[in-house]
Amino acid sequence: MTTGRLPDHEQRILDEVERALRRDRRLDRRLRTGRLRRQPDLSRVTHYRPHVLTVGLLLAVSIALLVTGIVTSRPAVIWTFAAVWPLTLFAVFRLVCRWTER
Repeated sequence: MTTGRLPDHEQRILDEVERALRRDRRLDRRLRTGRLRRQPDLSRVTHYRPHVLTVGLLLAVSIALLVTGIVTSRPAVIWTFAAVWPLTLFAVFRLVCRWTER
């Protein structure tokens, strides 16, 4: 099969099919929503600059959850601490990095 131009009657049929597909709103909506999502922008994470109050609040919440988890041994408290603690460490690390850049 050659890669040349289609014959006129086939080109007309193809143009009609394309016009019909462009008018189909349901198909258009499905094609728009079915696209792959863009990958998350990790540069936003590396430029995160936490405030001292945010880090202080995260530290206070983490310590309170740690103490509550030790005292009560409730799984929900322990899992909440496990979720908050890495965020706290990241925020503290970014704050220390910001202070040492000066």
